[in-house]
Amino acid sequence: MALTRRELLEGGLGTISVLSFSLVRIPGLDGRARADAGEPVAEIPVIWMATGACSGCSVALLNTASPTIQEVLLDPVLPGLHLSLGFHSTVMAASGELAMQALETIAREHRGAYVLVVDGVTAAADDGLYCRIGERDGRPVTAYERVVELGGDALAVLAVGACAAFGGIPAAAPNPTQGLSIGELFQREGIAVPYVNIPGCPPHPDWIVGTIATLLLAGVDGLALDEHHRPAPFFAERIHDRCQYRGNFERGEFAERFGEHGCLLKLGCKGPITRADCPVRKFNNGTSWCCEAGHPCIGCCHPDFPFESSMFEPVEPSDLTFPAAYAPAEEPAAGGVDTGTYVTLGLIGASAFLAGVGVATAANRLNAEEREEEAEPPASPGREE
Repeated sequence: MALTRRELLEGGLGTISVLSFSLVRIPGLDGRARADAGEPVAEIPVIWMATGACSGCSVALLNTASPTIQEVLLDPVLPGLHLSLGFHSTVMAASGELAMQALETIAREHRGAYVLVVDGVTAAADDGLYCRIGERDGRPVTAYERVVELGGDALAVLAVGACAAFGGIPAAAPNPTQGLSIGELFQREGIAVPYVNIPGCPPHPDWIVGTIATLLLAGVDGLALDEHHRPAPFFAERIHDRCQYRGNFERGEFAERFGEHGCLLKLGCKGPITRADCPVRKFNNGTSWCCEAGHPCIGCCHPDFPFESSMFEPVEPSDLTFPAAYAPAEEPAAGGVDTGTYVTLGLIGASAFLAGVGVATAANRLNAEEREEEAEPPASPGREE
């Protein structure tokens, strides 16, 4: 199917370009083609707004492996629902005025029905001077204005990455640009649209795609947001609880310098205070994660990241209780037999059981030999055996 130059440029209205190949209007690959084939597909526009960002979260999204980014953008993410990445300044085919027209069109035609993704901190100092996204009537429009306008009319807002979720490194002290997280900006402007924080520096692509899919399937309630507006399916458990060095921690085996084997707590690991499923999900298509690579967790999913002091300053796991060395899993019941007695009785019972098995086996073998002797025919006379 041949595309005109204008059709190629209009790719910014609903698709992206991957490795410079436009995926717009390829028969059989996009939601419009599926609709033409008689399959009902509802388009859910997604506006990805990069404010004070480093593009790391965008790279993480493009690295999604199951499903791939092509499958996310070209196939229904759920039966009958197709995501249309309508605006993403980093990866979209269009640029300049054409890109901004695409943004304005989506915001106007899909008011209240699009998902806004904010990637990066939003600067508030000097009327938002430090980040501008496009122009309107010859006047630069700040990222602050964009987020307020688009956030107020969105179906839901996803704060992707540590910066958008909690401020991250750009909002660390002294924070000269007065960078705000989405939660802080919404509270400041009185915006009541539901928002979801997906922290991480960068976040795992599964967290982004999985959150969007759950949001479309079951709404915000289906995400079971915690007190920090994070989706529970990804941020319910402490990293420390699933870390492969947990056993070393409980035995008091700590690495004193990088490269040594043992728990990395003394090297500043924030696993005991950070909630995320990194040890189970891992990064780079399940290849590895920070601690497995020998580096302490820096707590990039924690609301206090990057912390007031050094990211490598040890934390005090004051809210953790752990056994000194192989303590019983359960305390004995009041007035009952203690754990040592249970172990002794168990060993005696096991020994008696094994002894009984041995006696029974020997008796069965003896009876079998006697039956074989009785059934053996007598030797023929005159023949030597």
